[in-house]
Amino acid sequence: MKVEKISALNFDDLYKVMASSKISESQKNDFVRKNKAQIEKILNYEFSMHDFKTIMDKRPLKKFRPLKNSFTKKGDKLILAKALDIQPSNVDSYIKEVSLSIKSINNLDCLSTEKMDLLKTYVYRHGSKNDLVNFLDYELKKSKNLVQTLYKTLTYYSGGVADYFIRPIHRMDNKTLIKIYHIIDKNIKESESMGLIEDAESKKLAKWALIRIYKIQNNSKLINAIKTYKELA
Repeated sequence: MKVEKISALNFDDLYKVMASSKISESQKNDFVRKNKAQIEKILNYEFSMHDFKTIMDKRPLKKFRPLKNSFTKKGDKLILAKALDIQPSNVDSYIKEVSLSIKSINNLDCLSTEKMDLLKTYVYRHGSKNDLVNFLDYELKKSKNLVQTLYKTLTYYSGGVADYFIRPIHRMDNKTLIKIYHIIDKNIKESESMGLIEDAESKKLAKWALIRIYKIQNNSKLINAIKTYKELA
């Protein structure tokens, strides 16, 4: 099979050639040489927030599949490192530093919204419980519609907080439940004090959120019970 120089090369074309088992190594080498300028342009492309979220949406995590999810996490880390222009080995420490900054500093304008959203997307999939709480605080603090944001993040299959606890490895204990509700209640009260939410709406929202968190915790316990049953069976 002969590979000709392509006038308008895109990533899909490049992938098809490089992944093909019908094209020899020498032919691939010739293809790369002939399309050097275009290939360099393609591979220097920087991931945007939209690109990252699209990839994450197509890489769902599975209940009771820790090994598969472990491989998915490795891939997610490589993608995030590329998006942030850092080494994969520095991703964990980078997230930890930002997470602690969210907790101790009210203003994180030094980091772009796009970069923060990239990190939040990763943390809501693979982060520690403490990091999850801190990034939830960031998400609610920056939200332009607190009611809508709370509803989304506490609803399953939205890529939010609820989805984090749908996996047995991320069981919601009482300590985490209290931390999450404290963050939610704090942001509701702040929105009320700023006149963004009426008093009556504020109380209803706080009550709904607490009930929703308890349901997520109970579901988390049930998932773990099923996991334990499967392991003992």
